Order: sequence, then structure tokens, then C-alpha cells
Amino acid sequence: MFISDLLEDLLEELPKNLFTAVGRLKAAIKPEKQTFVSMFRDEKGVIEPHADLLSVALAVIGFMVFAALMSQTYFGYEDRSFALENYESASLLAESLADDPILMAESSGLLSAVALDTVSGPEGVSERARLFAAFSGNYRFLVEIRTGDGQWHWRIAPDHAEPEAFADGQEKVAASVPVVIELNPAESVPGILTVVIYKTAWI
Repeated sequence: MFISDLLEDLLEELPKNLFTAVGRLKAAIKPEKQTFVSMFRDEKGVIEPHADLLSVALAVIGFMVFAALMSQTYFGYEDRSFALENYESASLLAESLADDPILMAESSGLLSAVALDTVSGPEGVSERARLFAAFSGNYRFLVEIRTGDGQWHWRIAPDHAEPEAFADGQEKVAASVPVVIELNPAESVPGILTVVIYKTAWI
């Protein structure tokens, strides 16, 4: 009603003063237009939920990165603690085995190549059983003995172990002691005796 009366007044004055009529028309319509536009261009309600989602996403990503770093630190510490805790045990085992009568030559007190051949071979089942029975069953370990020049090498492992117990990918710690190996009554050579302890569920 108000707009129609306004338009009638403007149309009556249009021939008299065109510019004045157009100005009044713009002034009358402009407030309505601003109110109409402001209802749909107020972006506060649209932006706020997106800002909250972005904050939540950043918080979740930060927590995931933190958790990954903490897990890596924990597993790294666990690996190092296994090595530190069991290196001393491996050293003690190596020293004990270097003096074990089963591996010694009869007269010289040196490790015997003949005894090593027997203990590491298929016919040395009883000798291996006696060798490993002297030590705690809590440790899963094997013994490697080699000459300094690498020409001779013996590997002694318990017979009751699972085939994959000493696989290459298993976590392990090793300690070595120097030994002298009697190849025959006239020849002795320096060598290394190494004990390798493999990680199990209880160590």
C-alpha cells in the first residue's frame, strides 16, 4: 500500500522534475534492498561450523602424530633394553662354553676341532644335549666357533628348538670371546667363540 502510493506520487512528479523523482525512488527502495541482502550474506553462521571442524581435524592429526612418535620411542627403547639386559648373559655363557670339557682337547686345554666336529655334527646328539642342559632353559641360544682366518666354522644349536627359532629376522644379541683351537696335535690357531641369544616371550 505504501509503495503503490509512493509510486503514484512519483509518477505525478515525473514530468515536473525527473531527477528528483528518481532520487526519491532510490531512497525509498534502498533500505528494503539492504535488509533483504543482509539476510542471505551474513556468513557468520556458515563459517563457524567449518572453523570448528578444522580445529577438530588439526587436533586429531596432532594426536596421531604424537601417538606414532611415542610408539616408535617405546619400541626403540624395548629393543635397546633387550640388548643391554642380555649382553652380559651372552658374555657369561661364552666364557663358560670356552672352558666346557665337552669342547676341550684332552691334553692341551684348548678347544678341539675334533670335538667341535662331533658336537656340531649329526652324531653329536648326546653331546649337544649335555652341553645345553648345563645352562638355563630360559635362554634360547646357539654357539658359533670359527678360526681367525675364517677357514673353519662350527655352529652348535639345540636339537629341540623349532626350525624357525634361529631365523635371520629374529631379534638377538651376541657376545664373543677369543679362543685357541687345536686343529691337530701339531697345529693350533686363534679363533672366536660367539654366543647368540635370541629373544623369546619370557626375555
